[in-house]
Amino acid sequence: MGLSGLKLLFSQQKNNINIKNRPNIIFILADDLGYGDLGCYGQQKILTPNLNNMATQGVRFTQHYAGSAICAPSRCSLLTGKHTGHTDIRSNKEMNSLGEYPILDQTVTVAEILKTQGYIIGAIGKWGLGIPGTEGTPNKQGFDYFFGFYSQKRAHSHYPNYLWENDKKIYFKNNKWKRKIYSPDLFTKKALEFISNNQKKPFFLYLPYTIPHAELSIPFKYLKKYFGKFKERPYSGGLYRPQPTPRAAYAAMVTKLDEDIGIISEHLKKLNLDNNTIIFFSSDNGPHNEGGNTPKFFNSTGGLRGIKRDLYEGGIRIPLIVKWPDEIKKAIVTDHISAFWDFLPTICDILDIKPPDNIDGISYLPTLLNQPQKEHEYLYWELYGLKFKRAVRINNWKAIQIFNDHKNNAAIELYNLKNDPGESINSATEFPGIIEKVKNIFNKAHTSNKLYNLDAYKK
Repeated sequence: MGLSGLKLLFSQQKNNINIKNRPNIIFILADDLGYGDLGCYGQQKILTPNLNNMATQGVRFTQHYAGSAICAPSRCSLLTGKHTGHTDIRSNKEMNSLGEYPILDQTVTVAEILKTQGYIIGAIGKWGLGIPGTEGTPNKQGFDYFFGFYSQKRAHSHYPNYLWENDKKIYFKNNKWKRKIYSPDLFTKKALEFISNNQKKPFFLYLPYTIPHAELSIPFKYLKKYFGKFKERPYSGGLYRPQPTPRAAYAAMVTKLDEDIGIISEHLKKLNLDNNTIIFFSSDNGPHNEGGNTPKFFNSTGGLRGIKRDLYEGGIRIPLIVKWPDEIKKAIVTDHISAFWDFLPTICDILDIKPPDNIDGISYLPTLLNQPQKEHEYLYWELYGLKFKRAVRINNWKAIQIFNDHKNNAAIELYNLKNDPGESINSATEFPGIIEKVKNIFNKAHTSNKLYNLDAYKK
């Protein structure tokens, strides 16, 4: 079915639903936040009281996965309901100096689906899925409003000289050097405005913040909470600006994000929208080690192996907390195995509409409602860069294959996550039957894409 036919189908389905009773939806996405960076996931050094409280008010997932181990493909997976064997975007590959390659016009996003259901839709923060003049901009992918960065690389500075508001640049003269306007503050301000302006309609707000991604920089009024508390290793600069207190900066950025989530939550209560708003919080991948950050110091992966850019657990297992006061019971902790590509079908399930046929996700609404849950046959990832990496999870088994790595010569590694969550014992030689299943999934889950040449890594 083509896009026009799909939209017609959704338009027909919406006639059976009472628009007034449909929940508002907010998806808050951290940038490079680790599985263990929140107090409710075991963090000891960084304060996150609002997210801890959100976990006590809703559902906390312990085995949820990002769409990828890096930014753009992970976000593409979240918005399209597809894993990276099927997504348009499978790396951070740039189209040109202005930014990354776009999501294709024929690809259906969760925003387009919600638009057919009468929702007002906004995106505020970092996009990274298409630059102006391409089909991948938010306004061409179902969003009514956008404010933030189109380019991921530009988002490395939290003090930009300009941001985009839809198709117009909003300038902040010499801000990169004067450092007066901190972009996460603007994102929160714009989020509050979006909620206020659309409080009488069902809305979907996609809020992908840029923190705690490097560069590690934050106004001192936020930094002072941690200033002098840690033994520091100053970062002298390079790809990012120098930072004399990178540990304090990273902790402050996480706490700042938590505080902003608290501000948004209070705003929803003030407008009497809290009970009918479902809030999702997650991260696009595991923690980074850039700009002076030291994930080991904070135990940012919660003891899991790997970090950002790895398909080991530390690179892709991330927090997911969901709060929906009218529907979700409090303080549920679930080990349901789920991933970013489950978000789109979950939203369709909430609205009682059929999702597109060509997606990989499974609704986790039953888990949110504490009901019997369908499970995935497997989860799959592939990632392109200097090396090609792919991974699959089958129940408690996790397999990883890395090409262009002379150390292991693309051998398939196999780990039992139930007994070995740190992925330290490679059991590949002991379970040839599981390895055969993995090979079959590798062949089945991958589809060709003109931007990415898998064969080039096999030479």
